[in-house]
Amino acid sequence: MDKILMMGNAAIARGAYEAGVKVSSAYPGTPSTEVSENLVKYKDDIYCEWAPNEKVATEVAIGANVAGVRSMAVMKHVGFNVAADPTYTVSYMGVNGGLMIVVADDPGLYSSQNEQDTRMVSRAAKLPVFEPSDSQEAKDFVKIGYEVGQKFDRPFVLRTTTRLGHSQGFVTLVDREEVEDKAYTREVVKNVMMPGNAKARHTIIEEKMRELAEAANALSINKVEMKDTKIGIITSGIPYTYVKEALPEASVLKLGMVYPLPKKKIADFANKVDKLYIVEELNPFIEEQVKAMGIDCIGKEIFSNEGELSSNIIKKAILGENPEIVAYDKLPGRPPILCPGCPHRSTYYVMKKLGIKAAGDIGCYTLGAVAPLSVVDTTICMGASISSLHGMEKAKGKDYIKDWVAVIGDSTFLHTGMNSLLNMVYNQSSGTVVILDNSTTGMTGHQDNPATGKNIYGDPAPQVDLVTLCKGIGVKNVRVVNSFDLPELEKALKEETAREEVSVIISQSPCVLLTKGKKPYYKALSDKCKKCGMCLKPGCPALTKNEDNTITIDDTMCTGCGLCFDLCKFNAIEYVPLEK
Repeated sequence: MDKILMMGNAAIARGAYEAGVKVSSAYPGTPSTEVSENLVKYKDDIYCEWAPNEKVATEVAIGANVAGVRSMAVMKHVGFNVAADPTYTVSYMGVNGGLMIVVADDPGLYSSQNEQDTRMVSRAAKLPVFEPSDSQEAKDFVKIGYEVGQKFDRPFVLRTTTRLGHSQGFVTLVDREEVEDKAYTREVVKNVMMPGNAKARHTIIEEKMRELAEAANALSINKVEMKDTKIGIITSGIPYTYVKEALPEASVLKLGMVYPLPKKKIADFANKVDKLYIVEELNPFIEEQVKAMGIDCIGKEIFSNEGELSSNIIKKAILGENPEIVAYDKLPGRPPILCPGCPHRSTYYVMKKLGIKAAGDIGCYTLGAVAPLSVVDTTICMGASISSLHGMEKAKGKDYIKDWVAVIGDSTFLHTGMNSLLNMVYNQSSGTVVILDNSTTGMTGHQDNPATGKNIYGDPAPQVDLVTLCKGIGVKNVRVVNSFDLPELEKALKEETAREEVSVIISQSPCVLLTKGKKPYYKALSDKCKKCGMCLKPGCPALTKNEDNTITIDDTMCTGCGLCFDLCKFNAIEYVPLEK
């Protein structure tokens, strides 16, 4: 057996391979993206794909499960909301081949708009939840989850977090288990969730969950580590590793399955320790259930509902110690910013020049909210830019949104923006939607989508024509503009926002990071610089103001987009072509 160093997300992919999974569907979302990117390594055994959104991904996995094979859907925590509709219902259906939903939470909000706790959603959907604490468990829990799920007729959730998915640990590899496909048998009462059938299935799954809760007491991944009985800790996932570092002599009940809980094991453990603590990130999910059992314990009285834990936080909260912590607040600030050469920067520059506000969406372009661009005024969730613009128009009238647009990326538009645009057209709204088409899913690491012409393997795939799609939805006025053509972009924004009906501008230029290799660049000529600062207004990080107010362009950062060159009226910026 080989033992190698693996990132948690890679270990989950390996776990799917070893467990005999045959179908996986996902929508990219940090911190879950690398699961699918690693699954492509096993393409001879596992079919995987990027779906347009998480609801579709879950439905694909459900279909494969119904057909009789082990399947999985992969997403981040906010994507689990999008997948909620089929998820709640497949819980009633149960499984045939086996179904896992991998959901990555983001404590600390490293790349998300909220800190929701997947355990809460899973409990509401009555889905068992497995939570690994390191890369080895991330791999092993996949197989265990399928085995438990099929034994109790339950789909299951594998809950990970940013820290688990992106940290590395040693993993022992084993051969793939070739799981025999389950035969498909027509079972209308199990698979057709009309009200009468669903009512009967609800009764069945309640019983299955009671059986699973009882079995949890003997489940090997729920394990007790008895040491000093003065302090007892109940924990799970990544916080377990922090507990072991902070309190190596404490007794620990480590939960591998966090829902349903092993109540007998918890009660027995609680009786053996003098003081019981619950250590978990985000909501008091375990704590509230333990307290409901009548067991005295300490949890969120000393720990926050917000952000990540650490060994220092745990040590200080339980022991009162105050370990030396690096003073990160004294380090220079590094605010997020659009990359040099990003096509969104030029689009936002023109919007700001025209005094246009943007209802924003989820993607790199959310950074248009911060200085110096300061254009994006709202960000809610995938597709909400278009819907919220429509809501503004219906609340205040057409004139109110003359200085507003909705901005949305190409991938996000195909995710949920299409329905929002359809709603605008159907309900006879006005307003301009700007699709920021950079030919990729940029924010999560440049994954392909239905508009790029490539699939998850990088192979050619049918390519959605955004112009035809928008016109098919019913938008009469659709125009495509090069993101760096400032005069044409300004003209398009002026004309389209003045319309009394829905219009779409597709601001189109590939993400600069898609271009590999050496690029031409621009250099500043200090002797010609008039110190007007026009070139600095878009906030490109490749440009620096010198002490004498002239400009320097860092040729290692410059991508040759030409935005500063177009803004300079004094020929103080010069184009440097590639050497032949």
